[in-house]
Amino acid sequence: MGIFNRLIAKVRGTSTASALDWKEIEVELLASDLGPSLVAELLESAKKMRGEDAEGAIKEILKSKLSKRERALAAGGEQKVILVVGVNGTGKTTSVAKLAASLKSSGNSVILGAADTFRAAAVAQLQTWGERINVEVISGKEGAEPAAVAFDSAKRAVELKSGYLIIDTAGRLHNKNDLMAELGKVKRVVEKVLPINEVLLVIDGTTGQNGLAQAKIFSEAVDVTGLIVTKLDGSARGGVALAIESALDIPIKFI
Repeated sequence: MGIFNRLIAKVRGTSTASALDWKEIEVELLASDLGPSLVAELLESAKKMRGEDAEGAIKEILKSKLSKRERALAAGGEQKVILVVGVNGTGKTTSVAKLAASLKSSGNSVILGAADTFRAAAVAQLQTWGERINVEVISGKEGAEPAAVAFDSAKRAVELKSGYLIIDTAGRLHNKNDLMAELGKVKRVVEKVLPINEVLLVIDGTTGQNGLAQAKIFSEAVDVTGLIVTKLDGSARGGVALAIESALDIPIKFI
């Protein structure tokens, strides 16, 4: 339970910390990026608890705040399209490659669309990953229109009867309306060829509560269906992912 140990000890009455109080616990939970709303609800419920089963009770409270939506990739149809979105630097391109490798190792046919045409190294990075995992990467000329690359990727997926098409999109600031509108265009263009089964938002586990703002804006633009949470191999606690699940009903699908 890691970050909840002090809360559990407080409820059980077994804490030996002389200055331990609810305010300290609140500060620690907020520092874990759970967000003020979820922290307030958790503490309100915890203060009513008694008995030894504090850990189980707190787990149940947290579970009740999580999304009830499906956590596996969307099923249905012979060909599935996954659009991967997020802000700059979250690890989108690497996540696309890892997802492709996982699907391929499970016996699926996969192709990749390199629609991140803004970042100079993005296309080359994805092409390198494609070579390593033996997956075809569809790309355009330098500076090509992202929607055009996405459209060509969808047509190629149809041609090859590929089981999965994963499209890597440009990292964009969620507060830039023109960039978000362009992302919506990418989605509409692809849907002229194939339906999009998943829109996965990549959230950096170190982002903090700004991640919730990102999720809200991206969901409005392209109807996000799931989260990929990255960079949890350091000190990040990734609590913002729980906050997003609680507030927006978007399930974590991969970490």
